[in-house]
Amino acid sequence: MRRQVADRLTSWGLEHLVFTTELIVSELVTNAIRYGGAPVGLRLIRDQRLICEVSDPSQTQPHLRRARWTDVGGRGLVLVAQLTHRWGSRYTVAGKTIWTEQPLEEVP
Repeated sequence: MRRQVADRLTSWGLEHLVFTTELIVSELVTNAIRYGGAPVGLRLIRDQRLICEVSDPSQTQPHLRRARWTDVGGRGLVLVAQLTHRWGSRYTVAGKTIWTEQPLEEVP
């Protein structure tokens, strides 16, 4: 999926978003596989902002939590929240979708 993200963003002329978006997608897809199960869907939408959606069949909504320094995991959504303009989730007929928004322009 990371390669598909990089290829799509490059074709849209958004190379400056590749690294960050790959990281966001990696975190969200990993969470979807780990906690939601298959199938996992990924959709990128170029609008006034870059929208990334990851869907899975689970109805369990994600929540931010602060990992202790001894925890192996638990930092993914905190990282996603820091790297994006906005993020959220919504229920769907088939489960849930986690979405993020990033500005299209480069931030100095």
